[in-house]
Amino acid sequence: MDHISFPPFSRVVISGGTHGNELSGVYLVQEMQRHNVAQVGSLSISSVLNNPPAIHACRRYMDKDLNRCFTDALLSAALTDASPSELRRAHELNALLGPKGSERAVDLLCDLHNTTSNMGLCFIIDSIDLISLHIAKYVQSKMPSAPTRVIHLDVSKSEAYSVDSVAKHGFSIEVGPQPHGVLRADIYNMMKEAVDHTLEWINRFNAGASFEGGDMEVFGHEKSVDYPRDPETGQLVAAVHPELQDNDFKLLQHGDPIFMSFTGDTVNYEGEELYPFFINECAYYEKKIAFHLAKRPTVTLPPISMKKDEN
Repeated sequence: MDHISFPPFSRVVISGGTHGNELSGVYLVQEMQRHNVAQVGSLSISSVLNNPPAIHACRRYMDKDLNRCFTDALLSAALTDASPSELRRAHELNALLGPKGSERAVDLLCDLHNTTSNMGLCFIIDSIDLISLHIAKYVQSKMPSAPTRVIHLDVSKSEAYSVDSVAKHGFSIEVGPQPHGVLRADIYNMMKEAVDHTLEWINRFNAGASFEGGDMEVFGHEKSVDYPRDPETGQLVAAVHPELQDNDFKLLQHGDPIFMSFTGDTVNYEGEELYPFFINECAYYEKKIAFHLAKRPTVTLPPISMKKDEN
Protein backbone atom coordinates (compact mmCIF):
# COMPACT_ATOMS: atom_id res chain seq x y z
CA MET A 1 0.00 0.00 0.00
CA ASP A 2 1.37 3.44 -0.95
CA HIS A 3 2.91 5.64 1.73
CA ILE A 4 0.86 8.78 2.49
CA SER A 5 2.17 12.00 4.02
CA PHE A 6 0.34 14.72 5.93
CA PRO A 7 1.32 18.24 7.06
CA PRO A 8 2.68 18.60 10.62
CA PHE A 9 0.32 19.54 13.44
CA SER A 10 0.51 23.08 14.79
CA ARG A 11 -2.88 23.50 16.54
CA VAL A 12 -4.09 20.66 18.77
CA VAL A 13 -7.00 20.88 21.22
CA ILE A 14 -8.02 18.61 24.11
CA SER A 15 -11.57 19.37 25.22
CA GLY A 16 -13.89 18.09 27.92
CA GLY A 17 -17.21 18.88 29.50
CA THR A 18 -19.21 18.74 26.28
CA HIS A 19 -21.52 16.83 28.59
CA GLY A 20 -21.26 18.50 31.98
CA ASN A 21 -21.78 15.37 34.08
CA GLU A 22 -19.08 13.26 32.36
CA LEU A 23 -16.41 14.06 34.88
CA SER A 24 -13.21 12.38 33.68
CA GLY A 25 -12.84 14.81 30.79
CA VAL A 26 -13.93 17.76 32.94
CA TYR A 27 -11.29 17.08 35.59
CA LEU A 28 -8.58 16.14 33.11
CA VAL A 29 -8.99 19.44 31.24
CA GLN A 30 -9.25 21.39 34.48
CA GLU A 31 -6.01 19.77 35.64
CA MET A 32 -4.30 20.76 32.38
CA GLN A 33 -5.52 24.33 32.87
CA ARG A 34 -4.57 24.39 36.56
CA HIS A 35 -0.99 23.48 35.67
CA ASN A 36 -0.97 25.71 32.57
CA VAL A 37 -0.20 22.74 30.34
CA ALA A 38 0.25 24.37 26.95
CA GLN A 39 3.35 22.52 25.84
CA VAL A 40 3.93 18.76 25.60
CA GLY A 41 7.33 18.07 24.08
CA SER A 42 7.56 20.27 21.00
CA LEU A 43 3.78 20.43 20.69
CA SER A 44 1.68 23.45 21.62
CA ILE A 45 -1.78 22.44 22.81
CA SER A 46 -4.95 24.15 23.98
CA SER A 47 -7.46 22.80 26.50
CA VAL A 48 -11.11 23.83 26.42
CA LEU A 49 -14.12 23.21 28.67
CA ASN A 50 -16.94 23.13 26.16
CA ASN A 51 -20.09 23.62 28.24
CA PRO A 52 -19.33 25.58 31.45
CA PRO A 53 -22.97 26.05 32.59
CA ALA A 54 -23.67 22.30 32.33
CA ILE A 55 -20.38 21.54 34.12
CA HIS A 56 -21.34 23.90 36.94
CA ALA A 57 -24.77 22.27 37.21
CA CYS A 58 -23.33 18.74 36.74
CA ARG A 59 -25.88 18.09 34.01
CA ARG A 60 -25.47 16.58 30.56
CA TYR A 61 -26.74 19.83 29.03
CA MET A 62 -28.91 22.83 29.90
CA ASP A 63 -31.22 23.18 26.87
CA LYS A 64 -29.97 20.90 24.08
CA ASP A 65 -27.30 18.23 23.71
CA LEU A 66 -24.21 20.25 22.72
CA ASN A 67 -22.69 17.21 21.01
CA ARG A 68 -25.53 17.26 18.48
CA CYS A 69 -25.14 20.94 17.51
CA PHE A 70 -22.27 20.93 15.00
CA THR A 71 -23.91 19.98 11.70
CA ASP A 72 -23.39 22.46 8.87
CA ALA A 73 -27.11 23.26 8.98
CA LEU A 74 -27.10 24.16 12.69
CA LEU A 75 -23.82 26.10 12.51
CA SER A 76 -25.15 28.19 9.62
CA ALA A 77 -28.55 28.82 11.21
CA ALA A 78 -29.23 32.34 12.44
CA LEU A 79 -29.32 32.69 16.21
CA THR A 80 -32.34 34.28 17.87
CA ASP A 81 -33.36 35.14 21.41
CA ALA A 82 -35.06 31.74 21.55
CA SER A 83 -31.98 29.77 20.47
CA PRO A 84 -30.87 27.09 22.97
CA SER A 85 -27.79 28.02 25.00
CA GLU A 86 -25.89 25.04 23.60
CA LEU A 87 -26.52 26.14 20.03
CA ARG A 88 -25.07 29.55 20.93
CA ARG A 89 -22.08 27.81 22.47
CA ALA A 90 -21.66 25.68 19.34
CA HIS A 91 -21.40 28.85 17.26
CA GLU A 92 -18.80 30.21 19.72
CA LEU A 93 -16.75 27.01 19.60
CA ASN A 94 -16.98 26.89 15.82
CA ALA A 95 -15.58 30.43 15.65
CA LEU A 96 -12.87 29.58 18.21
CA LEU A 97 -11.79 26.21 16.82
CA GLY A 98 -12.98 26.31 13.19
CA PRO A 99 -14.74 27.36 11.20
CA LYS A 100 -15.69 23.78 10.40
CA GLY A 101 -14.41 22.68 7.02
CA SER A 102 -12.03 25.61 6.63
CA GLU A 103 -8.24 25.78 6.43
CA ARG A 104 -8.30 27.88 9.61
CA ALA A 105 -9.76 25.02 11.67
CA VAL A 106 -7.54 23.44 14.30
CA ASP A 107 -5.49 20.50 13.06
CA LEU A 108 -6.77 17.99 15.60
CA LEU A 109 -9.42 17.98 18.32
CA CYS A 110 -9.74 15.20 20.89
CA ASP A 111 -13.00 15.47 22.87
CA LEU A 112 -13.31 13.51 26.12
CA HIS A 113 -16.41 11.58 27.17
CA ASN A 114 -17.65 9.02 29.68
CA THR A 115 -20.30 6.38 29.27
CA THR A 116 -22.24 4.38 31.85
CA SER A 117 -21.87 1.38 29.52
CA ASN A 118 -19.16 -1.24 29.98
CA MET A 119 -17.22 -0.18 26.87
CA GLY A 120 -13.69 0.27 28.17
CA LEU A 121 -11.64 2.66 26.04
CA CYS A 122 -13.08 3.67 22.66
CA PHE A 123 -12.18 6.06 19.88
CA ILE A 124 -15.29 7.37 18.09
CA ILE A 125 -14.81 8.73 14.57
CA ASP A 126 -17.31 10.12 12.08
CA SER A 127 -15.48 8.96 8.95
CA ILE A 128 -12.50 6.81 8.04
CA ASP A 129 -9.80 9.33 8.92
CA LEU A 130 -6.27 7.93 8.60
CA ILE A 131 -4.77 10.20 11.26
CA SER A 132 -7.39 9.25 13.85
CA LEU A 133 -7.04 5.55 13.02
CA HIS A 134 -3.26 5.63 13.26
CA ILE A 135 -3.48 7.36 16.65
CA ALA A 136 -5.96 4.71 17.85
CA LYS A 137 -3.67 1.96 16.54
CA TYR A 138 -0.75 3.50 18.45
CA VAL A 139 -2.80 3.76 21.67
CA GLN A 140 -3.84 0.12 21.23
CA SER A 141 -0.18 -0.89 21.12
CA LYS A 142 0.64 1.14 24.23
CA MET A 143 -2.33 0.01 26.36
CA PRO A 144 -2.68 -3.77 25.87
CA SER A 145 -4.35 -4.23 29.26
CA ALA A 146 -7.16 -1.84 28.27
CA PRO A 147 -8.49 -3.07 24.90
CA THR A 148 -8.98 -0.03 22.66
CA ARG A 149 -11.79 -0.16 20.14
CA VAL A 150 -12.71 2.15 17.29
CA ILE A 151 -16.35 3.02 16.52
CA HIS A 152 -17.09 4.38 13.06
CA LEU A 153 -20.36 6.34 12.80
CA ASP A 154 -20.10 6.79 9.00
CA VAL A 155 -21.53 10.29 8.65
CA SER A 156 -20.42 12.97 6.22
CA LYS A 157 -18.49 16.03 7.35
CA SER A 158 -21.51 18.27 6.79
CA GLU A 159 -23.83 16.00 8.79
CA ALA A 160 -21.33 15.19 11.56
CA TYR A 161 -22.86 16.61 14.74
CA SER A 162 -20.11 16.34 17.36
CA VAL A 163 -17.69 19.06 18.45
CA ASP A 164 -14.62 17.20 17.15
CA SER A 165 -16.01 17.46 13.60
CA VAL A 166 -15.01 21.14 13.64
CA ALA A 167 -11.31 20.20 13.36
CA LYS A 168 -9.43 18.97 10.30
CA HIS A 169 -8.95 15.70 12.17
CA GLY A 170 -11.03 14.84 15.20
CA PHE A 171 -12.31 12.05 17.40
CA SER A 172 -13.89 11.42 20.76
CA ILE A 173 -12.30 9.28 23.44
CA GLU A 174 -15.09 7.49 25.30
CA VAL A 175 -14.30 5.63 28.53
CA GLY A 176 -16.56 3.61 30.79
CA PRO A 177 -18.24 2.35 32.79
CA GLN A 178 -18.57 5.41 34.97
CA PRO A 179 -21.83 6.79 36.41
CA HIS A 180 -22.62 10.31 35.30
CA GLY A 181 -21.79 12.83 38.01
CA VAL A 182 -19.19 10.45 39.47
CA LEU A 183 -15.39 10.36 39.09
CA ARG A 184 -13.60 6.99 39.18
CA ALA A 185 -9.81 6.94 39.45
CA ASP A 186 -9.39 3.88 37.20
CA ILE A 187 -11.51 5.41 34.43
CA TYR A 188 -9.83 8.81 34.79
CA ASN A 189 -6.38 7.21 34.61
CA MET A 190 -7.34 5.19 31.55
CA MET A 191 -8.48 8.36 29.80
CA LYS A 192 -5.37 10.30 30.84
CA GLU A 193 -3.08 7.55 29.57
CA ALA A 194 -4.89 7.53 26.22
CA VAL A 195 -4.55 11.33 25.94
CA ASP A 196 -0.85 11.14 26.88
CA HIS A 197 -0.21 8.53 24.17
CA THR A 198 -2.18 10.61 21.66
CA LEU A 199 0.05 13.63 22.30
CA GLU A 200 3.10 11.36 22.24
CA TRP A 201 2.08 10.09 18.78
CA ILE A 202 1.62 13.66 17.47
CA ASN A 203 5.03 14.69 18.81
CA ARG A 204 6.67 11.71 17.14
CA PHE A 205 4.81 12.46 13.90
CA ASN A 206 5.94 16.10 13.97
CA ALA A 207 9.52 14.95 14.63
CA GLY A 208 9.49 12.99 11.37
CA ALA A 209 8.68 9.48 12.52
CA SER A 210 7.04 7.11 10.06
CA PHE A 211 4.20 4.84 11.18
CA GLU A 212 3.64 1.45 9.65
CA GLY A 213 0.31 0.51 8.16
CA GLY A 214 -1.60 -2.69 8.78
CA ASP A 215 -5.02 -4.15 9.36
CA MET A 216 -7.30 -2.76 12.04
CA GLU A 217 -10.76 -3.81 13.22
CA VAL A 218 -13.36 -1.06 13.28
CA PHE A 219 -16.89 -1.31 14.67
CA GLY A 220 -19.14 0.25 12.03
CA HIS A 221 -22.50 1.48 13.32
CA GLU A 222 -25.41 -0.27 11.62
CA LYS A 223 -28.56 0.57 13.60
CA SER A 224 -30.00 1.33 17.02
CA VAL A 225 -32.47 -0.67 19.10
CA ASP A 226 -35.06 0.88 21.45
CA TYR A 227 -36.47 -0.62 24.62
CA PRO A 228 -39.86 -2.36 24.42
CA ARG A 229 -42.50 0.25 25.18
CA ASP A 230 -46.21 0.50 25.86
CA PRO A 231 -47.71 1.52 22.50
CA GLU A 232 -50.12 3.97 24.11
CA THR A 233 -48.00 5.66 26.81
CA GLY A 234 -44.52 5.10 25.41
CA GLN A 235 -43.33 3.93 28.82
CA LEU A 236 -40.77 1.14 29.09
CA VAL A 237 -42.18 -2.34 29.67
CA ALA A 238 -38.81 -4.12 29.84
CA ALA A 239 -35.17 -3.61 30.84
CA VAL A 240 -31.95 -4.82 29.27
CA HIS A 241 -31.60 -8.55 29.96
CA PRO A 242 -28.97 -9.51 32.57
CA GLU A 243 -27.21 -11.71 29.98
CA LEU A 244 -26.76 -8.72 27.66
CA GLN A 245 -25.96 -6.12 30.34
CA ASP A 246 -22.24 -5.21 30.48
CA ASN A 247 -21.45 -7.32 27.40
CA ASP A 248 -20.62 -4.50 25.01
CA PHE A 249 -18.83 -5.67 21.84
CA LYS A 250 -19.70 -9.34 22.47
CA LEU A 251 -21.24 -10.84 19.32
CA LEU A 252 -25.04 -10.89 19.54
CA GLN A 253 -26.52 -13.96 17.89
CA HIS A 254 -30.04 -14.85 16.77
CA GLY A 255 -32.03 -16.05 19.78
CA ASP A 256 -29.86 -14.41 22.43
CA PRO A 257 -31.84 -12.69 25.23
CA ILE A 258 -31.80 -8.88 24.98
CA PHE A 259 -34.68 -7.67 27.18
CA MET A 260 -36.53 -8.89 30.26
CA SER A 261 -40.05 -7.58 30.70
CA PHE A 262 -41.27 -6.33 34.05
CA THR A 263 -43.48 -9.44 34.21
CA GLY A 264 -40.43 -11.68 33.82
CA ASP A 265 -40.73 -12.59 30.13
CA THR A 266 -37.61 -12.68 27.95
CA VAL A 267 -37.36 -10.93 24.58
CA ASN A 268 -34.86 -12.62 22.26
CA TYR A 269 -32.82 -11.11 19.46
CA GLU A 270 -34.12 -11.86 15.98
CA GLY A 271 -31.69 -10.04 13.67
CA GLU A 272 -28.39 -10.81 11.98
CA GLU A 273 -25.24 -11.33 14.02
CA LEU A 274 -23.91 -7.93 15.09
CA TYR A 275 -21.96 -6.37 17.95
CA PRO A 276 -23.85 -4.34 20.60
CA PHE A 277 -22.35 -1.25 22.22
CA PHE A 278 -23.55 1.61 24.42
CA ILE A 279 -25.68 -1.03 26.13
CA ASN A 280 -28.10 0.61 28.58
CA GLU A 281 -26.33 4.00 28.40
CA CYS A 282 -28.04 6.29 30.89
CA ALA A 283 -28.11 9.34 28.60
CA TYR A 284 -29.73 7.41 25.74
CA TYR A 285 -33.04 6.73 27.47
CA GLU A 286 -34.27 10.11 26.22
CA LYS A 287 -33.01 9.27 22.73
CA LYS A 288 -34.97 5.98 22.78
CA ILE A 289 -31.86 3.85 22.36
CA ALA A 290 -31.25 0.72 24.44
CA PHE A 291 -28.10 -0.13 22.48
CA HIS A 292 -26.42 0.32 19.13
CA LEU A 293 -25.44 -2.51 16.81
CA ALA A 294 -22.33 -2.67 14.66
CA LYS A 295 -20.52 -4.78 12.12
CA ARG A 296 -16.79 -5.36 12.59
CA PRO A 297 -14.99 -4.90 9.27
CA THR A 298 -11.22 -4.77 8.89
CA VAL A 299 -9.67 -1.56 7.56
CA THR A 300 -6.21 -1.65 5.99
CA LEU A 301 -4.16 1.41 6.92
CA PRO A 302 -1.35 2.69 4.68
CA PRO A 303 1.96 3.75 6.25
CA ILE A 304 2.06 7.48 6.98
CA SER A 305 4.54 10.18 7.90
CA MET A 306 4.89 13.95 7.99
CA LYS A 307 5.02 15.78 4.67
CA LYS A 308 8.44 17.35 4.20
CA ASP A 309 8.66 21.07 3.51
CA GLU A 310 9.57 21.34 -0.17
CA ASN A 311 10.71 24.98 0.04
